[in-house]
Amino acid sequence: MPSDNNYPHLFQPLALRGGVTLANRFMMGSMHTGLEARPDGMPRLAAFYAERARGGAALIVTGGFAPNDAGELGPHRAQMSTAEDAERHKVIPAAVHAAGDARIVLQILHSGRYGYHDRIVAPSPIKAAINPNTPRELTAAEVEQTIEDYVRAARLAQSAGYDGVEIMASEGYLINEFIAQQTNQRDDVWGGSFENRIRFPLEIVRRTRAATGEAFIIVYRISVLDLVEGGLTGEEIVTLAQAVEAAGASLLNSGIGWHEARIPTIAQAVPRGAFAWATGRVKAAVNIPIVASNRINAPEIAEDILARGDADMVSLARAMLADEAFANKARAGDRAAINICIACNQACLDHYFIGQSVSCVVNPRAGRETRLAFVPAARRKSIAVVGGGPAGLSCAAIAAERGHAVTLYEQADELGGQFNLARKIPGKSEFAESVAYYAERLKRAGVKLKLGGKAEAAELAGYDEVVLATGIEPRRPAIPGIEHPKVVGYVDVLSGRAQVGRNVVIIGAGGIGFDVAVYLLEKDGRSPLESAAFNAHWGIQDDLKTAGGLAPGGIPPGHPGLRITMLKRSSGPFGATLGRTTGWVHRAELARNGVKMVKGVEYRRIDDAGITIAVDGAEQTLAADTIILCAGQDPRRELAAGLQAGGPPVHLIGGAKEAGELDAKRAMLEGAQLAAAL
Repeated sequence: MPSDNNYPHLFQPLALRGGVTLANRFMMGSMHTGLEARPDGMPRLAAFYAERARGGAALIVTGGFAPNDAGELGPHRAQMSTAEDAERHKVIPAAVHAAGDARIVLQILHSGRYGYHDRIVAPSPIKAAINPNTPRELTAAEVEQTIEDYVRAARLAQSAGYDGVEIMASEGYLINEFIAQQTNQRDDVWGGSFENRIRFPLEIVRRTRAATGEAFIIVYRISVLDLVEGGLTGEEIVTLAQAVEAAGASLLNSGIGWHEARIPTIAQAVPRGAFAWATGRVKAAVNIPIVASNRINAPEIAEDILARGDADMVSLARAMLADEAFANKARAGDRAAINICIACNQACLDHYFIGQSVSCVVNPRAGRETRLAFVPAARRKSIAVVGGGPAGLSCAAIAAERGHAVTLYEQADELGGQFNLARKIPGKSEFAESVAYYAERLKRAGVKLKLGGKAEAAELAGYDEVVLATGIEPRRPAIPGIEHPKVVGYVDVLSGRAQVGRNVVIIGAGGIGFDVAVYLLEKDGRSPLESAAFNAHWGIQDDLKTAGGLAPGGIPPGHPGLRITMLKRSSGPFGATLGRTTGWVHRAELARNGVKMVKGVEYRRIDDAGITIAVDGAEQTLAADTIILCAGQDPRRELAAGLQAGGPPVHLIGGAKEAGELDAKRAMLEGAQLAAAL
């Protein structure tokens, strides 16, 4: 039976000002979904948030909506500035309120100098390092008007049925730009002294409270750690938090790092709950509740943060993208049933930044609630799924849950496929959570497992449908000497079967090549679970006096015990296929450790001396103790030919359908879509 005793702090009600009480301590934090500006976005967002409300979230924060035209994030309109906007939004809070006792607030976000359009404005005309456009400086009259635009957005949100607003004042957007001296060089009442620089956010909070009443929830997203040069000190952050409380905020929500910070804050390399300490030092100084955020993806992590007093509430954005019923499962004590966010960013943030709607690698239905339905099967079929990697796991679980009789064949002795290799990479241990989750889901759905042996065509011929999720075969390029003993495959390296020397050459510079390089550099280093080790590794200072939270001297250099050279045939940039929002972390790690990268390579031969290559016709021999092949993959389809003639329908998904770069996002989506259609 469900019991709040499983995680007692998480399921205590939380009282806010104005007589508002939240049912528990779970906030679904804001994330841009890519639906905000789409013609069909409002009903899709309503379905998306309603599922999270049914799943037990007490407070939901929408993606960001601009208070005016200059504050837009991109070229497509996503505002709360007119009565028509409020009317369009009504479907969202109505759906959330109908789904349970959750409250929902609209995030008001002014992009400031981070907007990707030609109308951007800022306190001072200082270009952001991550944006090619230079903002125009706001006049004093425009500053006043912008404050009123925030207030108007809050009133409109209230008229649409929202329970409150979140004033986005972290991550380097407009309000942050007013507060930080490096981006605010004004000499009027909105710049100069710290008191003047914080006047802008305080006026927004004061006037919003006056316009909306005491019971309206005002969440203030405060940057508790800037991680940029010239950012606030810990003492200034505490002073700001106290002033925001006095101005009328209901709740503080912590933000970590500006978008231009060169320290990871939400990627897989970040330990779980790594920044709760920064929230804790603000909590000690204020009386209103404060929310911890960033890389909180498991109930035990969330419970521990609350139990030790670092926060009053926890924000789970991507975690509730991965599992809409996260809170309800935690309440029931069913930890094994929670689909844990693996912090890969591939289908969420990476999608948003290329203009696609947000989804989730491990939960392909996220963001597709109105389009991808898993309804009971009209007729029960016997289905064989061959391959227990990401595609096969997704397909087998959903097909069985729909009522089919599913048998899953996996040649290895364990499920997981390429996930079992990925979890060996430092910072990617979360992939083990996905394997465990899907294994549990298969068991509960009654999937019959056949592990440790090849599936034979004769046996598969007796099924109604056959799904081949047999994955890939690492490609072995035709280089003279490729059979030399010093040449090993990446699978042998990551599985521990191959010993690697001090001089390493990696053939191939895609995602696998980068993963292997990081693995070699860090496999015997710091614990990925320790925040203190993470802080030291990235040069983060946790005292109250340091501006921006950056240690003197910046990010420490690496201390590699080996020399790595990465080679590739093409002449394009290294890491071009890495994740848009996470690839820079890999590139930074390799750069700090002196990894050499050579492109435009012709491979001539491999012998005892190493590997001989030519670049622009000039030959050179690279000494190498070990040469690791990361040169791509080919589909593994040997079963397909024997099954297609006169047998059951055969479906190819994942790597068996298309190898290319290993792509768990596509594999799991194809598995889910096929399972929904079988």
